[in-house]
Amino acid sequence: MQRAPHRLVDAFESKLEPLEAEFHRAYWDSQVHASPENDRRRAELELELRSLKGDATFLAGVTEALAEELHDPLLRRQLQVLRLALTADQMTDAQREELVELSSSVESDFATFRAEVDCESLSENEILEILETSSDSARSERAWRASKELGGRVAERVRELARLRNHAALALGYPDHYGMALDLQEISEEWLFKLFDELEELTREPFLRWKAGLDEALSNRFGTKHLRPWHYADPFFQYQPRSATVDLDHLFGDGAAVRLAQGTFGSWGIDIGGVLERSDLFPRQMKSQHAFCLDVDRSGRDVRILANIVPGERWVEVMLHECGHAAYDVSIDGKLPYLLREPAHTFVTEAVAILSGRLTRDPEWLVNVAGVSPGEVDPLAQELARSSAIQSILFARWVLVMAHFERALYADPEADLEAIWWDLVQRFQFVQGPEDEVPGVWAAKVHVASAPVYYHNYLLGELLASQLMETMRARVGGVLAGTAAGDLLREYLMKPGNSLRWDTLIQDATGAPLSPHAFAAEVAL
Repeated sequence: MQRAPHRLVDAFESKLEPLEAEFHRAYWDSQVHASPENDRRRAELELELRSLKGDATFLAGVTEALAEELHDPLLRRQLQVLRLALTADQMTDAQREELVELSSSVESDFATFRAEVDCESLSENEILEILETSSDSARSERAWRASKELGGRVAERVRELARLRNHAALALGYPDHYGMALDLQEISEEWLFKLFDELEELTREPFLRWKAGLDEALSNRFGTKHLRPWHYADPFFQYQPRSATVDLDHLFGDGAAVRLAQGTFGSWGIDIGGVLERSDLFPRQMKSQHAFCLDVDRSGRDVRILANIVPGERWVEVMLHECGHAAYDVSIDGKLPYLLREPAHTFVTEAVAILSGRLTRDPEWLVNVAGVSPGEVDPLAQELARSSAIQSILFARWVLVMAHFERALYADPEADLEAIWWDLVQRFQFVQGPEDEVPGVWAAKVHVASAPVYYHNYLLGELLASQLMETMRARVGGVLAGTAAGDLLREYLMKPGNSLRWDTLIQDATGAPLSPHAFAAEVAL
């Protein structure tokens, strides 16, 4: 009886491994150079991959094998992972083709979109520059509205994606795609939103105290008490305005992001030099304006980062974040079976990335890794700690918007989504929406279409990052304790890959279940 499950896993892996690598290469090509040919190739391979995973016969065999008494824990885990992956793609060929076609068209629009402001075509970085630096309310509004135009262009397609995903989920006995996606991520929806309710309470008062001071400064800067979304220096109010925090941009000129990323991970004993050599790191036309890390073949030998680096702190933080993902990928035990050579969970790799990105505001990192003089850093230490806490709170409030919105989107794709969006922005971010309707404002966030039911993982990652930092301080003296810190991350968190469920892994790595307590302590103002 034991040999049949092994043969089932081996048969599927033999088909999955080469196809997944080929798809990842095509996806990479479509993001570094958007073209009809690259988009078509990516879509064809995605469809082929989804069709493989949608094989109902394989799923039936996996389900049957899991009902047997299995004494090999790695085999059982492979079957569990396989069941989750196969269930997600159980749908008709027609549904699958329509999903791939729609999602590909939306992602292509995001890759090629440039906002038009005052008859000038601007990149995302240039839009951010206007919102960060302008004191002209009308110009800021034009830039903000221009950044949302893509949302109106893709909104109906995103609604249709939600309808299609829901239809497939209903056929599998789920209430909607949102509930199914969480279940297949091994997350309880009830647990998640109970946790998020607690975070809302923990962060409300410190957020409001900080925002009151920000609003006063913005009112003086723009000459108005009637603040709107375009006054907050970021299209989604997920980052602090540079004017409201310690400005470190002058410390990070050309080349800093790559150099400091390599130095940071090198201090942990994790070599990412090969990753950086394979990566595409600087902006140009016809390239995605976002950032991501891609493990092409789960070998640890072809991990790549796409970025759009310009000088300044923001892209140093982004590169540290993406290199955190890369460090995880290259640290997974290469002896594990293919199905388990991936992070234990999306939010676990996000935790490593977030922990890494936070270092840009760590005084010890600024001195010992970035090479800034103690005389310049020491007077800023208290304000840097406050700034880091505020950014964590601000981002937590933003993720609450996204998580609740996605839940509402899949609960009823026909609802007035613009109204729901602004109600949530008011509830969690305390920002008043525009007086008029901005069509598809909610669809201007690429994750809603291309990474459905994903965003909650960022906030879970924030919680775990704080819990990991607490653990590292207790066991090795801190995040920057050299190779001892790197060894802790690698041995307890990254090396096991997906051989353990995320909750078991976190318990083993930190000695406690995931909770908001370390995060709350980190952000106490």
